[in-house]
Amino acid sequence: MSEQMTSRERMLAAINHQPVDRVPLDIWAVGEVWEALRKHVGAGVNIDEALGLDGFVGSSPKYVGPELPDLGPDEREDMWGIRFRKQLYNGGEYWEIFHHPLADARTIDDLEAYRWPQVDWWDFTDVREQARQAHAAKPLMLGYMAPLTYHMYLRGLENCMQDPLLDAEFTRHLLRRLGEYNDALHRRHLETVAPYVDLVQVTDDLGMQTGPLLGLAAWREFYKPWSAKFCRLGKEFGCKVFHHDDGAIREFIPDLIEIGVDVLNPIQWPCPGMDQVGLKRDFGRSLCFHGAMDNQRTMPFGTVQEVRAEVRYNIDVLASDKTGFILAPCHNLQANTPVENILAMYDEARTYGVFR
Repeated sequence: MSEQMTSRERMLAAINHQPVDRVPLDIWAVGEVWEALRKHVGAGVNIDEALGLDGFVGSSPKYVGPELPDLGPDEREDMWGIRFRKQLYNGGEYWEIFHHPLADARTIDDLEAYRWPQVDWWDFTDVREQARQAHAAKPLMLGYMAPLTYHMYLRGLENCMQDPLLDAEFTRHLLRRLGEYNDALHRRHLETVAPYVDLVQVTDDLGMQTGPLLGLAAWREFYKPWSAKFCRLGKEFGCKVFHHDDGAIREFIPDLIEIGVDVLNPIQWPCPGMDQVGLKRDFGRSLCFHGAMDNQRTMPFGTVQEVRAEVRYNIDVLASDKTGFILAPCHNLQANTPVENILAMYDEARTYGVFR
């Protein structure tokens, strides 16, 4: 292909397994990385243009619900009652959860006594026009439907892992309340921005570094039905489904494809079962892969030459059919990532990942 594509065309073609002029590029990064990149490229220079990024645009309504408490500069609370505390680590600033509002819930009555968020806590007045303007340049992706993740946020990790085993009825009730809210909220959002939306996020964190976070049978019984429902909601509006899932999740992938996932992120290839060759061979006809640049070792600690070599390998394998791959870091680039490595990643991808 010789004709240059727009970012929107390139991204959607890769997702649809159609020919692309080059591998599309995306970025996830913490605030300190964005600040370093702005300093490097200089004032007034567009970072997307400087790095040749494609990526997505988002859409979000405005929160107009109950006033959130002011906990000072180092703590905050969201609409769920989840509390976060600022932590400094390795040159970066992070907000870590320290309070799970349903940690002490024991009965369904306890769940019903909780103040569940409402769809009318969101103002959708401006999102359609914002979506109309934004989607012309890049694919529009909205939403964050993650049943296991929000179970964990509300109850804490230990409770979340035990709930399905100790009290299935309690777990199903909690997931039903979470699921019904998310279904209603995202349906309202999709109805508002149609026909400008291209993708929805139906996501979760099912994996650890060494293996699954929970058993496949438990996920199928409690969480998969809700993820499947959310995928069907997206498909109802003609959307592709983007699924973020860290760690070693290979055994879940056939089920994710079955329920309608189209794009799999972040391809954390150092984890067991997540090697690029096996993923492309076994699932490349069904999935577009997004990510794959290791941000635990290669990006922060590798040499420029190692970064460039990993770019080439990822393109050779994950775009072996010249489509179906969007190169990006396999999560947010961290504050200790050298700018030189970031520049090398995108420079190599722009030059090596060209298809003629």
